Amino acid sequence: MDWQELARQVIKGKELTDLEAMAILESDDDELLQLLDGAFTIRRHYYGRKVKLNMIINAKSGYCPENCGYCAQSRDSTAPIDKYPFITKEQILEGAKRAHENKIGTYCIVASGRGPTTKDVRVVSEAVEEIKEKYGLKVCACLGILKEEQAAKLKAAGVDRYNHNLNTSERHHDFITTSHTFEDRVGTVETAKRNGLSPCSGAIVGMKETKEDVIDIARSLRALDADSIPVNFLHAIDGTKLEGTNELNPRYCLKVLALFRYINPTKEIRISGGREVNLRSLQPLGLYAANSIFVGDYLTTEGQEDNRDFRMLEDLGFEIELTEKQTELV
Repeated sequence: MDWQELARQVIKGKELTDLEAMAILESDDDELLQLLDGAFTIRRHYYGRKVKLNMIINAKSGYCPENCGYCAQSRDSTAPIDKYPFITKEQILEGAKRAHENKIGTYCIVASGRGPTTKDVRVVSEAVEEIKEKYGLKVCACLGILKEEQAAKLKAAGVDRYNHNLNTSERHHDFITTSHTFEDRVGTVETAKRNGLSPCSGAIVGMKETKEDVIDIARSLRALDADSIPVNFLHAIDGTKLEGTNELNPRYCLKVLALFRYINPTKEIRISGGREVNLRSLQPLGLYAANSIFVGDYLTTEGQEDNRDFRMLEDLGFEIELTEKQTELV
């Protein structure tokens, strides 16, 4: 396969066939650099050498009634995690201050549970109004299944983006969870879109799915027109249904990132959870396909030290995308 030629065709509007998509995932390791070169051609066309930085604050941990097999916060999980109710507005603002100081462009407020309560939405809304005034950060909320009036309130408060991952293909969904449906997830993203929130939705790879499932979820996210697509790689946690699962290697993870770039050429592709344990020493290569990463810790697992991420970006010669207020301070 001529990956550069395929990249040029994608930039002109071509959609990959199933055979071409599978060729990416099944490509020989000897072709990996050529494949990434093609992915970078697409990435550079739309995003140049800029990298968007994101940071998570876990606003509510544990106590989740859902049975997602990958999640340490699930009702079925026996993983020993910190559990606490929804944090205060002041704690959310403290996290935003750290994000601003560390050149983070998007601050992600994430909470466990099926969906937010009226109080949860109020706390987030009040915090976001101050975050916008003080720091000018882009704010993404991830609070579970969303109602119309909740989405409208979050938008009015200044929330820019709403995340609700599809996680896996519709075919594989019931293996991962049965406490909600694939349609529930799609519906929440559509609710966010109807209320003017930028849709953020992604996948978790490595959950015993097939390569066809990986292609299907990449296509589903294209059909959903998600603006931002976090690509997670399973970090199997003891005490969860998927504990001990270890199907990934760094080279395959890079092929997955290339696939998502070829199928969703114009979208923000973010290397997300499991980056450190699955890409390992090949993490820098992932940014030739992706244009966004999380910095710091995730929900219940630790990330890479911040200074290592910034050094990695510096060594790559990539540029951190700053907010307007951060640019004023440079």
